[in-house]
Amino acid sequence: MAEYLEVEDARHRSGLRLVLTAGVPGPWGEAAKGLFHVKRVPFVRVRQEGGGENRPLAEWTGQTSAPVAVWNDERPRTTSTEILFLAERIAPEPALLPVAADDRALVLGMSHEIYGEQGLGWSRRLMMFDAVLGSTAPGKATRTEVARMGAKYGYAPEAARAAPSRVAAIVDMLARRLDAQVARGSRFFVGDRLSALDIYWATFAAMLEPLADEFCPMPAGIRAMYAVKDKVIRDALSTRLLAHRDFIYQEYLELPLEF
Repeated sequence: MAEYLEVEDARHRSGLRLVLTAGVPGPWGEAAKGLFHVKRVPFVRVRQEGGGENRPLAEWTGQTSAPVAVWNDERPRTTSTEILFLAERIAPEPALLPVAADDRALVLGMSHEIYGEQGLGWSRRLMMFDAVLGSTAPGKATRTEVARMGAKYGYAPEAARAAPSRVAAIVDMLARRLDAQVARGSRFFVGDRLSALDIYWATFAAMLEPLADEFCPMPAGIRAMYAVKDKVIRDALSTRLLAHRDFIYQEYLELPLEF
């Protein structure tokens, strides 16, 4: 497991502090790590307990979730969009947002469909909550933690039932975009160079099909929960999308994952 500072030790430091969920390859956190890795910005990891109360974190950042990026004495950045723009400002090169307005809008819009509210990650999380809360097997402690997170992220049985079709539509959109790019000779979702969108897809693909254990040694229970079984989603998940995930990790991100 990676080394983490506790909130009380990290909040008075300078430089970049990145609050991450300890022990889990959460895609929002892995994406944030990926942005700063590509830009070669060093950071220290700060512990957040998934499903915990995280009171010291709330006192520092005003909320209890991860990831959070804190740069020197600036206000905490608590959303993926804020973290992306912070990364672009701290280290402008290599740029992960295109200069051209049309391409920039594509990267931001399609990235939001991956990490934003009602996006791929959000919808898969609702499906995971439903698998726990709709089962009689999990223990009381597990159910309590998941119920707390579910209340935070809008879990309801009807929302979970609608989630698979939403995920499949987003995956299909990404597949069609990548196919069009390959046809014009590009290996990236937008333009001819790496963008934030490539990083978001690579990291959030874990919620559909995790990397092999040699690259992402997660506990068996979490691996089983992350691997999607819904047929509609599996049918939309092309081998080309998974190959693109592998390409981005092998060429630009850290392997094996440490969390």
